[in-house]
Amino acid sequence: MLNVLFVCLGNICRSPVAEGIFRSLVTEAGLEKQINCDSAGTSSYHIGSLPDRRTRENALEHGLTLTHRARRLIGEDLAQFDYFVAMDEKNLEAIEKLNYRSTGIYSTDTIFLLREFDPDVNNEPDVPDPYYEGPDVFEEVYQITLRCCRQLLTYLVQQHNFQIVNERMID
Repeated sequence: MLNVLFVCLGNICRSPVAEGIFRSLVTEAGLEKQINCDSAGTSSYHIGSLPDRRTRENALEHGLTLTHRARRLIGEDLAQFDYFVAMDEKNLEAIEKLNYRSTGIYSTDTIFLLREFDPDVNNEPDVPDPYYEGPDVFEEVYQITLRCCRQLLTYLVQQHNFQIVNERMID
């Protein structure tokens, strides 16, 4: 089983929607026995909370129900997860620092920014944080995350030679 962890600051906006979208894509591609995912935050601001109400409402408009409870990224995650996908550069740096403290390796080929997989190249490395924004930014985050998660899934399928049941789900 391949394990992917999506990471943002509080684990109530960006990373839970990435987890929900990615899980849906994995299921639709018939890969739920090969790929698992979760999400976490680099801060402890919202531990135990459901995703932000606006995140849940936006996801529900797209047919996703988000029930994840916020949790903090911890050292044990480094052993449990194969890939770490940060929503922005600050959280990428936090993952890399945790990895360095645990392993002595600063950066690896298993720690990514989600936007590295964005086919809509605009040189913006970060998924915007919608927490202090309006509904339009929550929708923007959803759309960015959807297209990036599709490409991430394609990348993982190619890297691990998984057989997809439903090809159109990640195209």
